[in-house]
Amino acid sequence: MAEGGLEVRGLRHTFNAGTEQEVQALQGVDLAIAPGEFVIVLGTNGSGKSTLLSAIAGTFRVQRGDILLGGDRINDWAEHRRARRIGRVFQNPFHGTASDLTVAENLALAETREHRSSLRPALTAPRLAEIRDQIQQFDLGLENRLQTPMGALSGGQRQALTLLMATIVRPELLLLDEHTAALDPRSEEQVLRVTTQVIRRYRLTTLMVTHSLPQAVRVGDRIVMLHRGRVASEFTGVKKRLLRVQDLLDRFDQFRATELLDDSAAEMLRRAYV
Repeated sequence: MAEGGLEVRGLRHTFNAGTEQEVQALQGVDLAIAPGEFVIVLGTNGSGKSTLLSAIAGTFRVQRGDILLGGDRINDWAEHRRARRIGRVFQNPFHGTASDLTVAENLALAETREHRSSLRPALTAPRLAEIRDQIQQFDLGLENRLQTPMGALSGGQRQALTLLMATIVRPELLLLDEHTAALDPRSEEQVLRVTTQVIRRYRLTTLMVTHSLPQAVRVGDRIVMLHRGRVASEFTGVKKRLLRVQDLLDRFDQFRATELLDDSAAEMLRRAYV
C-alpha cells in the first residue's frame, strides 16, 4: 500500500484461552487502508468488529500479528501514546467528554490533549471566536451555546461534538465504534451527516463499525465484512457504489448457511467417534 494509512497483518487474539470461556476473537485479520480512505466494517455479533478497533487503539496487546500506522509498527505502544495519532468515538455519547465543563472548554481540552496542563484551559475572546467558527461550519446550531455545560446537551448534540473533539487535531486514523447506535433516528442522521463532512473535509483515514446496513450502503469508500474473526468479504469501487441493502443481507445469509454446514459436519464427526 502507499506510505501512510493503516495496515493490519495476521492479527490474532484469543480471550480466556484454555478455559470454557475461550473466545477466538481475531483469527488472522489482514486489512490495509490507504491514507484518506473511509472504510465501513460490518459483521454479526461476535464477528470481531469492536475487538479489531480496540486492538488498533491499544486497549489490549494482540497476541500475534502486526499493526502499522503511517509505516510505524505500534504493537508495543501504550494506548495513550497511540491516542496522540488515533481519534476514537464510542457508542455512548457520554464517553470521552466532561459533563461539567462547557462546550468551549471540552473542545479546547481536546485540542491540547497531547500536552494537557490544566483541567480548565484559558479561553480568550479570539480563541472563543475560533471555536465558534469551527462549530458553525458543521451547521449544528451550537455556535451560540459555547458556555453551555456539555451535560446539558442532547445525546445527538453531544455525540456530534465528541466527533469534533476526536478530530480537532487531525488524527492520522479515526476509529468510529458504532457511534450512532445509541441515538434516535433524527440524531443519528445529524451525527452521520457531520461524520461524512468531517472525514471528507479533512481527508481522514477512517474505520467505522456499524450495525446499520443502510448506513453502510450510503457512506464510505469500501465495506469490509468480518466473520468469525476474519475478513470474509469486501465491496469497493463500482461494487460498493451499486450495492443494495439486500445484497448485504444475502451475504449474511451465506455466512449463516456456512455456519450451519460447519456445525452439522462437526456433529457428524462427534457422533462417529463417540
